[in-house]
Amino acid sequence: MTDKFLGRLLDEASRPYRAAGRFGYHFARGKLGSDCIFRELLRRGIFPSAARFLDLGCGQAVFASWLLAARKLYEAGDWPADWPEPPRVLALRGYELMASDVARARAALADREPQVVIRQGDIRSTDFGRADVVTILDVLHYIDHAGQEDLLRRARAALPAGGLLVTRVGNAAAGLPFHVCDWLDRAVILARWRRRPVLWCRGLSDWVVLLARSGFEVETMPMSEGKPFANVMLIARANGA
Repeated sequence: MTDKFLGRLLDEASRPYRAAGRFGYHFARGKLGSDCIFRELLRRGIFPSAARFLDLGCGQAVFASWLLAARKLYEAGDWPADWPEPPRVLALRGYELMASDVARARAALADREPQVVIRQGDIRSTDFGRADVVTILDVLHYIDHAGQEDLLRRARAALPAGGLLVTRVGNAAAGLPFHVCDWLDRAVILARWRRRPVLWCRGLSDWVVLLARSGFEVETMPMSEGKPFANVMLIARANGA
């Protein structure tokens, strides 16, 4: 039942990307269909029942489309009985550096404005405003260590006490699985941006220390599911609740 449901959810979440062109559509289907983090965020009930989301480094905003599709199916009565209710997206702001990704996101989600707003911007300097949930998925290692610290401090300032930050990072202390991740990241940088790959990675314990220093209490959760990677999801609650 769950596999069939996930197929329907994937269809619903990727359908808007037909308006973004062949690449945008097939990228959305490939990413949402193969990456376990999207399913697990819903299955584990990570998010509050209703929230204002801030998605940093959002790419073509497939995460936004996934959340909207999940809520639509839930409200239509099409939802696994053993899964918690998906969140209502009160608002979602996404920021992405790559103009081509922003263009695809806007083409796909144009009819969801002003609920969903995707802007081009550098998250190292963008004004974050206020949010209930901040997501930074597979992005932090592209920013230098000082920039990571500054970004996480600003993310904490955007959240209320008890607010949620969700990120996924590679564990640089994980040996061979991490080196597989690292090699793939560098290959993508070289292929897509035609520049020398430079990444700023940390071991898992260092990521936890950094988040704690930035004002969060952190829970860690492996997030590679069968792939030879060293990915870890960090669920961080803003201190002061």
